[in-house]
Amino acid sequence: MWKILRALILAVLVFGVWYLGLKDSIITVSANEKIKVVDGDSLEIGSRRIRLLGIDSPEYVQNCYDKQHKKYSCGIKAKKYMEKLIAQGNIECREDSKDRYGRSLSTCYSGTQNLNEAMVRAGWAVAYRDEDGIYNRAEQAAKEQKLGIWQGKFMRPELFRFKNRQSSS
Repeated sequence: MWKILRALILAVLVFGVWYLGLKDSIITVSANEKIKVVDGDSLEIGSRRIRLLGIDSPEYVQNCYDKQHKKYSCGIKAKKYMEKLIAQGNIECREDSKDRYGRSLSTCYSGTQNLNEAMVRAGWAVAYRDEDGIYNRAEQAAKEQKLGIWQGKFMRPELFRFKNRQSSS
């Protein structure tokens, strides 16, 4: 009887560790490995596509306006800022879940620096469905300091995507 009970408990523990490991996987990339920055909130590491959780940056083709009302490519600027952040060293992405496109929804770090928050704090991304409020506070700071896209006028990336879907239909 004890052998069966012990085997059952062991099986439950093994399943629990396996299940939790799948839910919160960690992707670690050393500085010499190839990371492709797709845009300000998306990375590719090998065949894995990663979307930074809780933030939304301008689309690669999106334009914004600076304080002199001059149009500039804010999507490319956001991408370049992300490239600068990941060039600093080893990257670790902690997956929370997957999105409807199969991308890993993750919080990524370079050392102890939260890259998701760094993008928002620098003004190259906005908070996106941020229940914890971490990125909302970073967004407010960037807005007050007129950093990145907050230096002038811009369309929130979610609205930009929506409008472009409508006009291409």
